Amino acid sequence: MSTGLLGRKVGMTQVYSPSGEVIPVTVLQAGPCDVLRLKTVESDGYEAVQLGFLDKPRRLARRSERGQVATLDSKRQKQRSAAGAPL
Repeated sequence: MSTGLLGRKVGMTQVYSPSGEVIPVTVLQAGPCDVLRLKTVESDGYEAVQLGFLDKPRRLARRSERGQVATLDSKRQKQRSAAGAPL
């Protein structure tokens, strides 16, 4: 199983090692990742998780992407209302 980090590059900075050496590092924003779809062996032939990160403006999204997110938004609203949180 592979592991990784899903995020967005914020910028660059530098840190100092105990010996005083300067090391350049990349700063990442690892945000909340929504599970868009679970793919199973029975329905798709393999196991996978489709994740979403950040919001994309509707005008820039493809029609297929809009359809996937539309079902996700309706599920989110149902879950929030079931939990008693304000919409």
